[in-house]
Amino acid sequence: MSKATFNPIKSFFSVLLLLGSLTVAVCQASPSAQAAWDALQKGQHIVLFRHANAPGGGDPGAVTIGNCATQRNLDAVGRAQSVQIGERFRQLNIPVDTVWASQWCRTRDTATLAFGVAAVKDAAAFNSFFANPSLEPAQTIKAKQQLLNWRGTGNLVVVSHNVNIASLTGAYLGSGHGVVLKRDGQTLKVIGQVFAD
Repeated sequence: MSKATFNPIKSFFSVLLLLGSLTVAVCQASPSAQAAWDALQKGQHIVLFRHANAPGGGDPGAVTIGNCATQRNLDAVGRAQSVQIGERFRQLNIPVDTVWASQWCRTRDTATLAFGVAAVKDAAAFNSFFANPSLEPAQTIKAKQQLLNWRGTGNLVVVSHNVNIASLTGAYLGSGHGVVLKRDGQTLKVIGQVFAD
């Protein structure tokens, strides 16, 4: 019985081949992502985006609305992600009626870089409750009602925070990623997740 010999060159190329196939699988749009983009192209849907990349977690201290120095902010990667979101919407001719953002600087900046300053409206119901979890139940009810009450022929874009989006949908998003929703009576049905990068 012959012993198998270790061939480092063959092993190296086998690993490269495996990594290559994994990369292809990751880069291809999942069926739910494709369904989500298709839904947005039709209009009358809602997409909740987590703000783009802002290094760190939480905020450095007590947040003062309108004072970005009290908050965690977008870095260069986050600003580029925000621009990519807007570019993707324009490339796919996705209609946007309304853009809401929490009053935190990183959410407003994400929305503004993607869709323009004139389009963005403050939406306090989507402000982060990360530092004060006791606000979650009442704030989530209010945010959900605002989403259900919205009417438009295009889409509603909301830029908020991971804790808020998870509370509303159960989805945990990467920075700059979004979850697409469809209203179904008094419920919000998740269609899929989207991202521009």
